Amino acid sequence: MPVIRRLPENLVNRIAAGEVVERPAAALKELVENAIDAGSTRIDIALKLGGLDGIEVTDDGCGMTPAEMALALERHATSKLPDEAIEQVVTLGFRGEALPSIASVSRMTLESRPRGAEGWRRVVDHGAVAEEGPAALPPGTRVRVEQVFAKVPARRKFLRTSRSEYAACHDVVRRLAMARPDVGFTLSNDGRRIFQVAPGEDLSTRVSRLVARELGDNSVSVDILRGPADAPIRLTGIAGLPTYNRGVADHQYLFVNGRPVKDRLLTGAVRGAYSDMLTRDRHAVLALFLDVPASEVDVNVHPAKTEVRFRDPAMVRGIIVSGLRNALSSGDKRSAQAPDPKAMGNWVSEINTPPKQPDSLQDNRSIFAGMGWQGRVDAPTPPIWRDTESAIFAENGFAPQAPAEEAIEQPGDATTFPMGVARGQIALTYIVAEAEGGLVIVDQHAAHERLTLERLRAAGAEDAMARSQALLMPDVVELDEADCDRIEEAADKLATLGLSVERFGPDAMLVRAVPAALKGADPQKLLRDIADDIAQSGDTLLLGERLDHVLATMACHGSVRAGRRLSVAEMNALLREMERTPRSGQCNHGRPTWVKLSMDDVEKLFGRK
Repeated sequence: MPVIRRLPENLVNRIAAGEVVERPAAALKELVENAIDAGSTRIDIALKLGGLDGIEVTDDGCGMTPAEMALALERHATSKLPDEAIEQVVTLGFRGEALPSIASVSRMTLESRPRGAEGWRRVVDHGAVAEEGPAALPPGTRVRVEQVFAKVPARRKFLRTSRSEYAACHDVVRRLAMARPDVGFTLSNDGRRIFQVAPGEDLSTRVSRLVARELGDNSVSVDILRGPADAPIRLTGIAGLPTYNRGVADHQYLFVNGRPVKDRLLTGAVRGAYSDMLTRDRHAVLALFLDVPASEVDVNVHPAKTEVRFRDPAMVRGIIVSGLRNALSSGDKRSAQAPDPKAMGNWVSEINTPPKQPDSLQDNRSIFAGMGWQGRVDAPTPPIWRDTESAIFAENGFAPQAPAEEAIEQPGDATTFPMGVARGQIALTYIVAEAEGGLVIVDQHAAHERLTLERLRAAGAEDAMARSQALLMPDVVELDEADCDRIEEAADKLATLGLSVERFGPDAMLVRAVPAALKGADPQKLLRDIADDIAQSGDTLLLGERLDHVLATMACHGSVRAGRRLSVAEMNALLREMERTPRSGQCNHGRPTWVKLSMDDVEKLFGRK
């Protein structure tokens, strides 16, 4: 029979280090969080070889005395829990294992100096104290970590390249810097400064500087307060317009009580909020900060504290979905602000050498082919201009093609309406309008598709779609018992969406009716997908998303198609409705419905600037 024995202290520390310090970025996260909890206003981070050869974190926080430094390097010692109310913790770190765990797998130099006292230094080499003594440094703390996993080769060989480890460290510091715009951060790698942000920046400026500078011009602010007055829940941050999106979800930054988290509930709520504005292969860019009373969230469910558990997850999800949709409804009439540089590069400036006077039709063909013209040159039409050069164009099929309309008084000038006044139509697809400060180009089908969808919603089409279509014979769907339990718990909510289900034994569900809009769907596949969605996100989003997809499809088929000629009055009516309709800046698939070409850009094309 195996003998039970107490593990030695150094092995215990290495086991704890395996939970906290799986790579340099994890050690860096703990050190920066300690610096923030110490009340620092400036934190400097220096990496060597992406953190593989060294990490140094310097702050101007409260500092520690020599006795406090010795105690901080012991396991389960912390200053962040004044009593036993662990559920009321408000600091970033509190487990009391970070410093001794890091010191057990590296050579750590800890230097600290409280204000009004002398500095002290303590060096720990892979768990053993190597030296200590006085140190000269300004008030605050400096921690230097070197030789990470040097004496743990089994762990060292699983580290990635310096480039990958640096990317992980960069992401850690960037997220913590977003969470605390009141603190200044400086990050450098191998002596090269990566970024520097000053303390006291507003949230939007800090996020835009760390994510992408153009995010500030292509986002809306989020600020919503919910819940009882004595324990409110607040959601703040900035959310990118649906037209400003990415192919991966790595640019979604989520925070709970100032703590960066990667939580499936929150990411699922973000996906639900953007469900009818982005295709499934595109992802929003945003930074959301959720402030929840400490009693309503458990932050101690993961050793690295990157996951949280909410007491009322449905309410949290509802706040995020409604907050994002309300913000986008007020701000997403805008589209992506800048025209594509590649598209702008396709503009051709005037030809410096004028073409020679053509002597024959064959010369006409060669001249226009040299100019990149792909039009018809061999079907002459009667001349419509008097001068010689115009006659050449008219005789060879280049007479302008445009509808003739009776002149009517315009409904206003270019400064009266945000979307401007329609001036024409290009390729029977794009509306060109003159607005204050530039030209607006509108994709008529994409714009009308969004307007139709919003009209359907306003008319209660979603409620109509949720009506049930009873099945002639109830369908029995066999599932795992756990999936049956999940669907049974959500049966009332599914019924409001038109799906009637009931339990049929321990591992089967009986489907009596499906939403009328999904009457052709396979009940078995539908229930399996819904069960998977509940297991992943904790709620029944999938059915609602499917109904949204059907509604969007109806809007697409009922919209003005590309290739339809519109009158000037119809163009202006479309522009006016876009100005009144929420989310009119993008179609139902996430593409922009309009772009604006500023007058500065136009004048640059003609060499005026």
